[in-house]
Amino acid sequence: MIRPVETRAYDPARRAPTDGAVATDLAASLPRLVNRAHEIAASVAYGVHGRKRAGQGETFWQYRPFINGEAAHRIDWRRSARSDQLYVREREWEAAHDYYLWMDASPSMAFASSLAQDDKLSRGVTIGLALADVLVRGGERVAALGLTAPISARDVIDRLARALYDRAADAARDELPPDAPLRARARVVLISDFLCDLDALAARLRLYADAGASGALLMIVDPSEESFPFSGETLFLDTDGGPAFHAGDARGLRAAYARRFDAHRETVREAARAAGFLFLQHHTDRPAAEAALSLAMGLHGIEEAP
Repeated sequence: MIRPVETRAYDPARRAPTDGAVATDLAASLPRLVNRAHEIAASVAYGVHGRKRAGQGETFWQYRPFINGEAAHRIDWRRSARSDQLYVREREWEAAHDYYLWMDASPSMAFASSLAQDDKLSRGVTIGLALADVLVRGGERVAALGLTAPISARDVIDRLARALYDRAADAARDELPPDAPLRARARVVLISDFLCDLDALAARLRLYADAGASGALLMIVDPSEESFPFSGETLFLDTDGGPAFHAGDARGLRAAYARRFDAHRETVREAARAAGFLFLQHHTDRPAAEAALSLAMGLHGIEEAP
């Protein structure tokens, strides 16, 4: 017998839980999410290689053999005199980036099914805060897009969580990342289910790209949203408060739903690609650390690109 799939949703803008069994709002959940983000950041940091690489800077990194065709002034004659090989003295790259993180807190993100470990909102905030800590450990500066200025501080998780708490009610009404000013060479990371107006999303990504920014999109997906495991008479409720939909036999909608979901995801992927952004997907039945590590490594790859 197939176990029925249960779902739940809540209002992320509320500052007090409506159900004593679970924390049903972003503000009440933040202390738990902050603790989890610290744990994930500590584990992910071990899986991310350091930022050290050759580049413009003042700190010595390593010696390497001289390559024919390079300018002779690059040779370190003191080191080369100790052997028959010519060596070049390389310095460590020291140009930090400013990362702007946006964690969607709109009503659709507060959805969860019994197939998931977390609701999408909790998972997105946890991953975003953990990523912020990992980036700061790597020497970068991090901001909450539209809420804070980029900072490089050990307590970055707590600072960003405070900014989210102070603006929880406002953030819960926004399905699109804000049109906020960005510093030069900025990296923008958007964490959302992207159940929004895709034309507006594409336009916002083009705006970031025109400002010289690059970055990544992480699409958060509840397993039930992809597999559509519903059958029989089912009442579907709009998380944004729109009209309900009653299906006489939900199973009969599965194939058409799957095609539409795939098309929606591919449109998001194409919008990201067109703007020069990385596209990643995360399912909420998987560990949050997987997504945090994938994001950190993916962003590192963007940095390394010529």
